[in-house]
Amino acid sequence: MGDEVVLEVDGFRKVFRIGFFRKRIEAVKGISFSVKKGEIFGLLGPNGAGKTTTIKAMLRLISPTEGEIRIFGRPAGDRKVARRLGYMPENPYVYQYLRPLEFLDLCGRLAGMSKNDRQMRSEEMIDRVGLADAIDRPIGKFSKGMMQRIGLAQALLHDPELLVLDEPMSGLDPIGRKEVRDLLLEQRARGKTLLFTSHILSDVELLCDRVVIMQKGEITSEGKVHDLLESAGFRVEIRLSRTSQALKDALGARGKVVEDAESRLTLRVEGEKAVEEVLRISSAAGARLEAMIPERQTLEKLFLKNASH
Repeated sequence: MGDEVVLEVDGFRKVFRIGFFRKRIEAVKGISFSVKKGEIFGLLGPNGAGKTTTIKAMLRLISPTEGEIRIFGRPAGDRKVARRLGYMPENPYVYQYLRPLEFLDLCGRLAGMSKNDRQMRSEEMIDRVGLADAIDRPIGKFSKGMMQRIGLAQALLHDPELLVLDEPMSGLDPIGRKEVRDLLLEQRARGKTLLFTSHILSDVELLCDRVVIMQKGEITSEGKVHDLLESAGFRVEIRLSRTSQALKDALGARGKVVEDAESRLTLRVEGEKAVEEVLRISSAAGARLEAMIPERQTLEKLFLKNASH
């Protein structure tokens, strides 16, 4: 992963006017972030956070109200950019009567691929996404998970340099999710750049190098996954030598009380100084430290923490 910037979103803001009275809805409120070559980047947030609006602006399906989006150093929507970009929507729309190879051949023609390349890549992608057994079945008979697979196949068909995937794991069972994870990691190993949205946060933790978390059209957290998921503090279990509400209050002021029994107190403590204070107060009062367990932040906890603010 190098320093070359593949995608740059700079002050993107989008306002929609809806209804008879043209009510003003600010879907995205001036966000900025960048994606570097060779990384897997997660764009996260609850429904209505502005993720899909941002992706649509990248693809020039909508235009920004303010700000700029550049892909490979060129404005989003540039024809030369489109040829280097692969996109999978959250709900892929396909002609229901087409069979997988027919659909991919159509996509390849639209992408300007030669007949031989279309045939070779279509067969390769059908096998790679695990649809070989359904090759003669009309796509209209596919399950939700199979639709996701054919949507991923068309996004990969022309071997794009940047993949934009909107909820690629949606509808997949655990085996299917692992297969798709392996496929995405394979693309990164080949030097491709990936941006995807997902509500399956465990997959995001396993896949992403960096993430942006959006809430109500704004970015609330961003950075490397490893940095965002650093220690969330310690779970400290203390055996009290005597029951003292004053002692409990003094300890509780240094952390969050998780369990309060007559002779036992369990706290969640953040920060080294707070931990040192808890240990000092406990030792001075003759209390015994029974356990101190480091707790790791998860994307789910971070996600929910941001949602509560």
